[in-house]
Amino acid sequence: MTAQADDELWSAVADPSRRRVLDLLVSNGEVSASWLAGRVPFSRQAVSKHLVVLEQAGLISRRKQGREVLYHVEADRLDQAAQALAELAAQWDRRLATIKRLAETAHAEAAHAAAAHAEAKKGKES
Repeated sequence: MTAQADDELWSAVADPSRRRVLDLLVSNGEVSASWLAGRVPFSRQAVSKHLVVLEQAGLISRRKQGREVLYHVEADRLDQAAQALAELAAQWDRRLATIKRLAETAHAEAAHAAAAHAEAKKGKES
């Protein structure tokens, strides 16, 4: 994915209302904006705006059936998003493991230095 596509994707799924719309599409397949509006606590106009953002991010697409427009999830794009999120999680796991290792090393060195200092102090008192 390009940086712009990533930005559009994460911006699209950052909003809880859009995630709700996306969840409904994942669970129910191809549905209309009116159907979605009947199942969320916001207006039909808000649903339409959320659908535009999700479509621009490539997460959903639409098709016309008679006078009705039906929306459905783009499974490949959703899979790409899941893979990107898994890669991001792995990167953070590696970063956190490095931080943990550095902190443990610093703690061990500090404990060793404190023990050496205590031993030296004890030797002077003898």
